[in-house]
Amino acid sequence: MTAFVIGQMMIHDRGWMDEYFAKIPDVVARHGGAFRVRGGAPERMEGDAPLPHAAFIIEFPDRDHATAFWNSDAFQSLALLRRPGSTLDALLVDGLD
Repeated sequence: MTAFVIGQMMIHDRGWMDEYFAKIPDVVARHGGAFRVRGGAPERMEGDAPLPHAAFIIEFPDRDHATAFWNSDAFQSLALLRRPGSTLDALLVDGLD
């Protein structure tokens, strides 16, 4: 069953962004994933949680591929680069296969 990683990001410092965004598409693709939304100019439709600076949706063939991506050394090294300059909330959800 298709799985999606859905994230909302607050950006506190942009120093990490050039390197991270240059490398992340290849890391996602190596795990069978594809960005369906990246950045996305978030606009509030409902609720009162802080509006994120960026949002993303990554599609994977299944949860195993998504989990392998998230736990990979390549992604975790990029996450270490990103974390001092951002806050990320991410979810793994099943698609409607």
